[in-house]
Amino acid sequence: MVLLDTNIVSYIFKQDSRATLYEPHLLDQELAVAIMSAAELFQWAATRNWGQLRLQQLENLLRIYTILPVDMQMCRLWADIRASRNAIGQPISPQDAWIAATAQRYQIPLVTHNPKDFQRLSPLTIITEAHII
Repeated sequence: MVLLDTNIVSYIFKQDSRATLYEPHLLDQELAVAIMSAAELFQWAATRNWGQLRLQQLENLLRIYTILPVDMQMCRLWADIRASRNAIGQPISPQDAWIAATAQRYQIPLVTHNPKDFQRLSPLTIITEAHII
């Protein structure tokens, strides 16, 4: 199982060329997303006033992923992550903290195109192709 960051799901949904960079990492894997990623995608849809058809397409895409549930341990991980500072002394965003806490809680790698958002968070395995671009 691998956890997809919101940007990866977005690339897949939009058929962005960057999605192809991540295909080798997704093959033969159970694909999961954090609740926060699903929420962010729906927020983007609401902010951009997507029509019903496009919103339904997003829902259909999200159905192929396992949306991992939140529990007390994940809430504690989120709090610890938010209380820490990243490499440049800034707190991680609440959204990225939920994604990182999900990866830590389920002990699965995080596939992201924004690895810097998750700097210095351990134990956290990051899979990225961002350095290629």
